[in-house]
Amino acid sequence: MSVEQPLLAGVELGGTKCVCLLASGPDDIREQVRIDTTTPAETLAAIREVLARWHAHHGFAAIGVASFGPLELDPRSAQYGCIVNTSKPLWSGADILAPLRTFGVSIGFDTDVNGAALAEGRWGGARGLDSYAYITVGTGVGVGSVVRGLTVRGLGHSEAGHLRIPRMAGQSWAGVCPFHGDCVEGLASGPAIQARAGRPGDQLEASDPAWDEVVHALGALLHNLVLTVAPQRILMGGGVVSGRPFLLPRVRSALVESLGGYGVAQGVTDADTGFVTAPALGDRAGPLGAIALAQDAVTQAI
Repeated sequence: MSVEQPLLAGVELGGTKCVCLLASGPDDIREQVRIDTTTPAETLAAIREVLARWHAHHGFAAIGVASFGPLELDPRSAQYGCIVNTSKPLWSGADILAPLRTFGVSIGFDTDVNGAALAEGRWGGARGLDSYAYITVGTGVGVGSVVRGLTVRGLGHSEAGHLRIPRMAGQSWAGVCPFHGDCVEGLASGPAIQARAGRPGDQLEASDPAWDEVVHALGALLHNLVLTVAPQRILMGGGVVSGRPFLLPRVRSALVESLGGYGVAQGVTDADTGFVTAPALGDRAGPLGAIALAQDAVTQAI
């Protein structure tokens, strides 16, 4: 006899929009609400209003919050639940969890990409794996790494999208990252492509040379992930990658060339292995990631 899953509230807080989800899982979604991400006061008040209505009418067992960052994820810190040192105006120091604690339920909290990675492992393209990486390439470059079923944490959380990488020969463009200039995000994100090419990526042909540096940067990112996190699979999506079928094969080839046959390279050379592939959940990965975090909060509270 199947056990009925508890109803959960999920909050995916992104840099441009927030998605609130009332669900017990991907096959039982009761309601979804989209909220524009404006100022912390406006956005967090709107999120709390949605959850308050759900709590009054339905109840929920836990809340999962998958947020853009960087975040303070150490429960021992006085800044736990806050965004720290972000480039998004007004959001540095914003306390994401404070308005949600009054509901009196457990709260799961992690980055948006870590949440999406957990969702892909639970219901999507990484099912059956215990170590894998999820990458989104859009306004920024976010990387969620899962090792033995747990998202990577330590001093903080993984920010592999800001890794410094070798540049293509002859390239000296400064990049757009306000913190690091020519890190992966500074070279391969949507804003980087527009700044480098003079127009957005959706206006560029597949043969445009602007893609060469994007492919190089993403291939170098994957090289570093393979040799540090040792994922069994890498899922790559986001606005820059989605809808451009030429891009993933090029990035996969760049990874193979970069590894140069070293170590585990044999396991990533064959496209049929699906080592580098698109996420299975598509744009549902983020909101469902918040539900996955809420599920974990319920489990940890037992």
